[in-house]
Parts: sequence; C-alpha cells; structure tokens
Amino acid sequence: MESAQLRIFATVARLESITRAAEALHTVQSNVTAHVRALEQELGARLLHRHRRGVTLTRAGAQLLPFAIKTQGILDEATRAVSGRDRRPSGPLLVGTLETTAAIRLPEIVAKFGVLYPQVDLSLITGTTCELSRDVLAYRLEGAFVAAPVLNPELVDEKVFEEEMVIVSAPRVSDLKQLAASGEVKIVVFREGCSYRVLLEKILQSKGIRKIRVTEFGTLDGILGCAAAGLGVTMLPRALFRTASTRHKVRLHKLPTSDSRVETAFIRARDGFVSPALSAFLDLARQFTNEAQRAASMRRSGAG
Repeated sequence: MESAQLRIFATVARLESITRAAEALHTVQSNVTAHVRALEQELGARLLHRHRRGVTLTRAGAQLLPFAIKTQGILDEATRAVSGRDRRPSGPLLVGTLETTAAIRLPEIVAKFGVLYPQVDLSLITGTTCELSRDVLAYRLEGAFVAAPVLNPELVDEKVFEEEMVIVSAPRVSDLKQLAASGEVKIVVFREGCSYRVLLEKILQSKGIRKIRVTEFGTLDGILGCAAAGLGVTMLPRALFRTASTRHKVRLHKLPTSDSRVETAFIRARDGFVSPALSAFLDLARQFTNEAQRAASMRRSGAG
C-alpha cells in the first residue's frame, strides 16, 4: 500500500468525483483510476461505488478513509520535520459553518488568518448543523462550527461562541402574545436539520401555539426579507443585528435566558487528523473569543 494511493483515494472520497480529484491533484483521470483500482486489488475490496454523478464510498471505503487521512497527515508532518522545511501552515483547509456564524463571528478571524497564513487556501462551507456534522464525519470537512449540544461520540467538540437568540418579526408584531393569540404561526427558517429551527418550534409550542406552518429558505437574506414583510417569524442571534448591516426593518423580541442562550461549538472527527492549518485557525478563533469575552466583562463592570 503506497502513500500516493492513499492520498489519491482520500482526495476522491472528499470530492466525490474522479474528475474533480484529478483536477485537484493536477493529474489525469486515468492515473487516478489506476491508483484506486490498484489499491482495491491489493486490499481485495471495492472501495468506491461509481455512478453518473460521481462516486460514493462503499462500506470498506468508509472504513479505510480515516486511516488514509491520518496516514497522509503523519507522512506530511514527517516530511516537513526531516527536510527542515518551513513548518508554517499551508495547503487547503475546508471548514464548515452555520451561515449566521459566518456572518457574525468569522469575518475578522478569516481576514486576520489570511494575513498570518497566506499559504493556506481556506474555504468556508455553509450548511445546517446536521449537514455539517455529516460532512465532518465523512471527512469532507476538517471541522465545522455548529450549534451545541453535540451528542455524537464520534465527534470532538469545543465550545467557541455563545449567542443570545431573539425572535424576529415584522415591525407591526408588537409582542409574542400577539403571535400566540392567532393560534397559528408561520415560521421562516433554514431547511430541515437547522438547530435554530428546532429551538424556535419548541419555544412556540411552549407558548401554546400548536399549529406551525413552515417556509424554508436557503439564504439568510431571504429569511430576513420574509420576516420583514410579515410572511412569518424566525429566530436568529441578536449579534447579527449589531455587527451585520441589513436593509430589512424588523422587530426583535427578547426571550427568557433559559430559551435564548445557544452555544456554538467547533467539531471535528474524533479519529481525524488535525492539520497545522486547522490548529492555527482554531488558535486564532480562541484568541478572538477570549478578547471578546474580556471586552464584554469590562463593559459589564463599567455598567455596574
């Protein structure tokens, strides 16, 4: 079993396509196919299901993938150590994030990361908590920012941010009692798998609202536009309205502390390899979080 075969196999698995893997590895498709088939023959197991849309892992392929990723990571580190090369983080880094986290918390972190580590090609992939968790477990992402709590034992999680959630409505909705009085509420949310959506439905049900109609949108701007127009209510972090400009006029409804506090965690696969690029990115995220917490503490002390 050769390291080149493992690298090629891991790239195909991540991109779910032999064509895209060949482009990423700067080689031809026939070379990628030959290496994967040689690996399959050596192991005596089929690793990929091939279909018109690309490829997916077989059960054997899914079992091999974490070993391929860890092995390649160790080999890369060993090469840098022995050769005496610059140990600064470099190469691709794929990180998943909630769309709200991308809008509120990550712009400054990503900007500074780009200045400090110009050799890293950072890509942010947005999705729901469920989608991002699946992609991390499938090793398509090195890690992701998701809504806590994280209950899957195959994932390692670290609390990074805390958000105060508010219900967002059109300006004419004076309070939540007005919503409850109607007996039926329309909500405008991200697709199934969004943790904020689950929490919003739970809160509305606790207020006696039994009939909830759902409209799904794929973008934050679309959700805000519908809420502003009175087509439904949604729930979003309050910080979104402090740090992100929005052209939509909405009303924010405060929630009890027990309902409003939601933690954002960074997750990664328990058996995954932590690359130097990911380690540097997490260190920077922790630094920004600590600075924000100190600033908030000073504001509270000043107010007291």
